[in-house]
Amino acid sequence: MTDPVLAPAPVGPIEPLPDPPTFSVVLPVYQGAATIGEAIESILTQEPPPLEVIVADDGSTDDLDRALGRFNDQVAIVRRPHRGVAAARNAGLGAAGGDFVLFWDADDVLLDGKLAALGRLGRERPDLDLLCTDLYFERDGHRAGRFEEVNPFPLSDQRATILKRCFVVQPAFRRSRLVEIGGFDETLATGEDWDCVLRLILDGSCAGLWDEPLGVYRIHGTSLTGSRPQTLQDRVRLMEKALRHPGLRDEERAGLERSLAAHRGRARLAATQEAIAGAAPDARRRALELASTRGIDARTRLFSLAFAFAPGKLQEPVARRLTRSSELSRSLPT
Repeated sequence: MTDPVLAPAPVGPIEPLPDPPTFSVVLPVYQGAATIGEAIESILTQEPPPLEVIVADDGSTDDLDRALGRFNDQVAIVRRPHRGVAAARNAGLGAAGGDFVLFWDADDVLLDGKLAALGRLGRERPDLDLLCTDLYFERDGHRAGRFEEVNPFPLSDQRATILKRCFVVQPAFRRSRLVEIGGFDETLATGEDWDCVLRLILDGSCAGLWDEPLGVYRIHGTSLTGSRPQTLQDRVRLMEKALRHPGLRDEERAGLERSLAAHRGRARLAATQEAIAGAAPDARRRALELASTRGIDARTRLFSLAFAFAPGKLQEPVARRLTRSSELSRSLPT
């Protein structure tokens, strides 16, 4: 059987721990009463069980208390006003006591063996600060591929890879290291997990993968297009932050700047496509800005200029070409 443990070679000799590390599981939730029960059940039935399960309520106004009532003292609850997922994660982090903290979405589920696999990974490789497994995507009730099919895990040069893409999904963070870097950036509406992983790896941490899908990440029809321009803009912001990170090496800067230019182009393309689709009054201006953005291919630049200056009756066919390949939805493996 192939060894499911994937991780960079250790820098020096390491000794496995006598026992697996402990895990706190934190569920940030906002208006998740309809789904959180299944998520918690999938956590509590893990063998071995987690040290604790913490629900970080981000100011929900639905019937969350009823959904949590049947779990009695099996779940701790941290409540705070609605401030976004990063703030909810930080609230849960502050209440956690495990060696590692696994943040889990309230509409996703753990499959049997998830925590056992993370525990074995952490026991065998105590030098790792980020532990993860593969997972399945599920769209509208149907499996839609695996994360590692589209985000291969790097066994070397994780620093270069994390500046291009987030190659881990819903990792368990070593709590002490996450606290050291200040937790999650509450100014980011999305991408707060990538930002944390990026800062940890630039600060010297390494990630490991148990190469088996042991979770289900659910993507609903409405989430495929919701706030896509915001998501892409948050990626631009986290890369701009990375350029200021004191751990960034000079030889990494050029690659990060290229990646930043590509993400700026995608963010502006998504904003332009959204403006065109909604017949926004600033659609022409956005198209003109897009045409002057680095990282935009020649075809997109041409149609952006054409849309910006085309008479009204010619805008519709140009718009169709500009939006033919849309940045407003995520593609998933099949």
